[in-house]
Amino acid sequence: MVTELSVLRGEKILITGVTGQIAFPLAEYLAHDNDVWGLARFSDPSSRAQVDALGVTTLLCDLAGGDLSAVPDDFAYVLHLAAFQGPGHDFDLALRANAEATGFVLMHCRNAKAALVMSTHSVYKPNPDPRYSYRETDAMGDVNPQHSPTYSVAKIGQEAVARFCARAYDLPVTIARMNAAYGPRGGLPALHADSIAAGSPVWTRWGPCLYSPIFQDDINAQAASLLAAASVPSTIVNWAGDEAVSVQDWCAYAGELLHAPVEVIVRPVPGSLRGSVADVGRRNEFTGPCSVDWREGMRRTIAARHPSA
Repeated sequence: MVTELSVLRGEKILITGVTGQIAFPLAEYLAHDNDVWGLARFSDPSSRAQVDALGVTTLLCDLAGGDLSAVPDDFAYVLHLAAFQGPGHDFDLALRANAEATGFVLMHCRNAKAALVMSTHSVYKPNPDPRYSYRETDAMGDVNPQHSPTYSVAKIGQEAVARFCARAYDLPVTIARMNAAYGPRGGLPALHADSIAAGSPVWTRWGPCLYSPIFQDDINAQAASLLAAASVPSTIVNWAGDEAVSVQDWCAYAGELLHAPVEVIVRPVPGSLRGSVADVGRRNEFTGPCSVDWREGMRRTIAARHPSA
């Protein structure tokens, strides 16, 4: 049991997928006290300039290709946050980009003190109870995500590769299954708030549809402690907020903050997760409780994305 959050200072850290919703603010946070390097494809050249402006050293690399020859191998810590989500059923591409790429990163950085590999709550086999709280030991399976049909399978593959690398290279690894991350740069609650601000309906797959949302500030603060919890064999932990909140409830609150009407339309998706509530008992052992409750997180998110509301 930890009594306070771990802190990273003076370390050389690699963050993959650095332009992403979660990785970009995390890189900014860690760059204040560390030598942070950010790796991405930078398909939008302006995104590289934005990362450079954080004081982060940028690296151009397509991890699915497996060529990390231009990437240093002397990082103390690795935060592998790069992920592929795309439409269609190209499982070969999804497995290369999520599973094989993870192997290339961890093999290249096998001398690091620890690595954190970000997985997803979408690896859990759906339970018919919408309020079921998923534990790390629960069954895994395909949740049939409509936006990316390959995602569950590819991320389960990623976890298998990460587990192998931890044992093969004696590399301490934490596999963190992210729930609904959100903040000023995005995430599901933020996107729903955007829809409400635009006067558009919000679509969700079940009613109620619950998640365990976690605000970006808590993600930033907890990353070091989750790295400190890395082990061989791998540590597996739900990375989620402390409160179970439904889409319907956070949309209602967003409507209050935005002074806008709210329309939530339920469109059932057979075979999908009825709810995405995470048991965070294990995460609490490493990090302690979150510091930002969901209402405060939503308020900050809307204030940043819709300042005129």
